[in-house]
Amino acid sequence: MKRLLILATPFIFLSCEPQENQQIILYEGPSKEGDKVEVYHSEGEHVKVKMIADKYLELQNGDLEFPQGIYLEFYDEAGALSSTLIANSAYYFKDEDKWRGRGKVEVKNILKNEQLNTEELFWKPDTQKIFTDKFVTIRLAAEVIYGTGLMANQDLSSYTITKPAGEFVIED
Repeated sequence: MKRLLILATPFIFLSCEPQENQQIILYEGPSKEGDKVEVYHSEGEHVKVKMIADKYLELQNGDLEFPQGIYLEFYDEAGALSSTLIANSAYYFKDEDKWRGRGKVEVKNILKNEQLNTEELFWKPDTQKIFTDKFVTIRLAAEVIYGTGLMANQDLSSYTITKPAGEFVIED
């Protein structure tokens, strides 16, 4: 009987060891990452948009994040630089084909020497429109226009401020 008891004892201790709970952890971070990115979008022979960013993250769903800011240049049909856009951070919503710039957002029309400033701005590449419901400032050659809400062409050649404020001249 002694022998049987000695052999059974190690099996009792082995079966009493705690088992590790093996849990599968899904990775939810970016699928791609890049530093010092420069991208060109062209149609035919002409560059339409040039994008520069210090860092980008491509997320699992295809969205893009630019946590350190973004710089865009827009070119007209002849290939000449028409406007620029700068934002402290940016995000691209793939499903909506829509960009969002946040922080200090600035759009400049090079030809008219006009500048838009706001804290958040959206851009739709397919319609070439920019828009916001935030406070905006537009600096013209001789005046400054303030307001809340804006819909404009991406080059700032034409725009509508939803709720304008301040003093400005209206031409007939």
